[in-house]
This record gives sequence, C-alpha cells and structure tokens, in this order.
Amino acid sequence: MVPFYDFPNQRVVNHLITGMPLRVSALRTLGAYTNVFAVESFMDELAIAAGQDPVAFRIAHLSDRRARAVLQVVARRAGWKAGEKGDGVRGRGIAFAQYKNLATCVAVVAEVELDRKTGRVRVPRAFAAADAGQVINLDGLANQIEGGMIQSTSWTLPEAVRFDRNGITSRDWSGYPILTIPRSA
Repeated sequence: MVPFYDFPNQRVVNHLITGMPLRVSALRTLGAYTNVFAVESFMDELAIAAGQDPVAFRIAHLSDRRARAVLQVVARRAGWKAGEKGDGVRGRGIAFAQYKNLATCVAVVAEVELDRKTGRVRVPRAFAAADAGQVINLDGLANQIEGGMIQSTSWTLPEAVRFDRNGITSRDWSGYPILTIPRSA
C-alpha cells in the first residue's frame, strides 16, 4: 500500500491478526471504512500537535493536485473557517480518502451536534467533493457518494453488532439498529 499523504522518512508497519474472536468480512468499502477512519483520526491528531488547521495540514501533506482540490472545494462549500472550534455541542470535522490510492478522491465535511442531556449525536449536514475522473452517469456518482455518507454515518452512530462468548447475537434487522429517516432529522 502506498500512503496518499506525503511525510518524509515514513515507515509503514502492518500486523496480520489471524485469531479473531469474530469472523470479519468486507463491508461496502472492502475495509477502507475502518482504515480511513484510523488514518484521518491520526491526521487530526497530527494537525493538533502541529498547531495547524486540519484542512491546511492535509493539503500541505498531499502531493496529488486532485486530492488537494477536493479538500479545497469541500472546505469552501461548507464555509470552513481555519481555526474554528466547536462549542461543546456543535462541531465540524473533515476527512479525505482516495480509493486504491489512485482513483476517486473524496473529501467530506460533517457538521455534528451533541445533545448533552441524552448523549445523542446527530449529523444535520454533510458536504462532499469528489473527483472520480470521467463520469458517465453523474446521478449515479451522486447516489454513490450520498449513499456512502449515509451508510457510514449509520455505521458510526447507531449500528452495533452485538455478540457474546458464543458468537453474534444480533441475528435480524429488529435486533440491529440502523439510521432511519426520523433518527437523522
């Protein structure tokens, strides 16, 4: 794997864990969801440690002009303000991914709200910018990006596979929570 962020003197270490307590399989993104979450969370930590805005930090460490462009476009469309902080109830985050390090570039800004009384987290708005190269069906691309945003929000907030020592216990849709239209509003 070739990392899409450019850091001098980088070293990539992989660990294969063969003995998993549960059987794992591909999700919609074939593993990219969890990998991108880890990479982008660490990019936020690095930006904080460097005292830099998360958008500026990412752009500074990307050599691919397409990657930089999607970050710039999504930040502009979302009204991103460098150095803006959340207030403990509302905040924003940004993330970037490049499919197979060669193909489609996508950047997303998510607005997040926390109800401090209930602990409930909502994502009232999200913005995306994508460079997928030549697109034959723009509506199809929009559907894929929007569907991915909704599905990843669902994976992050309500979804949870329940299990015990004997295996998975959430065996049907009634026992498996997903994001619904009323929950997202």
